[in-house]
Amino acid sequence: MKKPLWIGGENRNALSYAELKNPYNLEYLGDIAIASHEDVLDAISEAEQAKAAMAAMPAFERAEILEKVAGYLKAEKEECARIIAKEAAKPLKAARAEVDRTIITYTFAAHEARRIHGETVPMDAAPGGQGRLAFTIREPLGVIAAITPFNFPMNLVAHKVGPAIAAGNTVVLKPASQTPLSAYKIAEYFHRAGLPKGALNVITGSGRSVGDILMKDERIKMITFTGSPEVGKYIRENSGLKRVTLELGSNSALIVDDAISIEKVIPKIVSGAFAYQGQVCISIQRIFVHENIFDRFVEQFINETQKLKAGDPLEEDTDLSALITRGDNQRTKDWVDEAVRNGAVLKLGGGIKDGIFQPTVLADVPLMEKVSCEEVFAPVVHINRFNHFDEAIEFVNDSKYGLQAGIFTNDIHKALQAAKKLEVGGVMINEIPTFRVDQMPYGGVKMSGMGREGIKYAVEEMTELKLISFKTE
Repeated sequence: MKKPLWIGGENRNALSYAELKNPYNLEYLGDIAIASHEDVLDAISEAEQAKAAMAAMPAFERAEILEKVAGYLKAEKEECARIIAKEAAKPLKAARAEVDRTIITYTFAAHEARRIHGETVPMDAAPGGQGRLAFTIREPLGVIAAITPFNFPMNLVAHKVGPAIAAGNTVVLKPASQTPLSAYKIAEYFHRAGLPKGALNVITGSGRSVGDILMKDERIKMITFTGSPEVGKYIRENSGLKRVTLELGSNSALIVDDAISIEKVIPKIVSGAFAYQGQVCISIQRIFVHENIFDRFVEQFINETQKLKAGDPLEEDTDLSALITRGDNQRTKDWVDEAVRNGAVLKLGGGIKDGIFQPTVLADVPLMEKVSCEEVFAPVVHINRFNHFDEAIEFVNDSKYGLQAGIFTNDIHKALQAAKKLEVGGVMINEIPTFRVDQMPYGGVKMSGMGREGIKYAVEEMTELKLISFKTE
């Protein structure tokens, strides 16, 4: 299979192609186009030419296009799930869940397209403002560059393309090199749904070379990026006056207070730590457990983890599979081994079997170890103990990241204390930090990024506020 670029509403052959392989078994999946400098500029030009038509399109028409895309996804759910499972090595049941979420995301985008609005402004609240009527409207920015990661190749595309189209923008989409097939499938759906030619363009190739062109081109009005902090920082520093939304890394933490019914929460916590091999921005990486229940918690956590099945992502009962590259296996092993040498206790896993990094549990990890202070993005979790609740808060906040954190407690005062003091973009009380529904505001602080996703909030990021004032007297 040869997959060309999607520019101006049609397939565009590239000068060169790269092989795409399944991360699990290295099976050949196809040849994927590598965009040249001219291809990227053409994609931007097509988006620029289509922006007037998109800005003039009535809200109900934009909503209907998004609803049609959701309908196509629903009708071809299994095909889409298998695309994700093959190119991302995401277990099939997790891939199906992602398609379900993608349907919801585009549905929310359709709803938001119909209710983009401004507000009246009480001009006479200030001296000199009397005799005036004023209101605001929201207008599309124009051309938006969307750069998406491999771990949710359909739903994270939806979180960028959905609100962009809902707001009347055009898009140049650069999907992750390992997961381009999902993005091209979505482009096909939008074309079938009647989106104007050039309103959505998909270009694949080197992230650095494509990204540099998008950052420098003045026709791009906004860059929305999900990926590593290093790349996000580079984008922020080199994008001039473009609007930038960044969803970056995390080492999400969970606090488990005493008096909690461990049996009820352990299965959910294990799922939050190891779903999709831990390759989720809000995977549980650090668990801080009250010393009174620490030993019982660790024992039951290990017992539950041992129930997970690792294997072929296309098998129905697989819980986790291969990391996105073989190189990530070795990096993860190096980090785990280093932590053990420096005092961490290896309770489970720590090795590679049949190309899959096994679910790994560490205890009493020094907080300066990479498995704690960096983003592992692998099936590795550490469990440390705390005595006083303030100490647990300090442990969580002792991080350069701040995306989401969770806490299980029966004490309302501790819950409110956590809500106030945790330095993160979202606090999940009596829930794991991996919890996300697609309409909620989602984003982080510190090196976890800037701006917010969640359809309504992304629409606000992707529109410009204009004030209109009438002098009536």
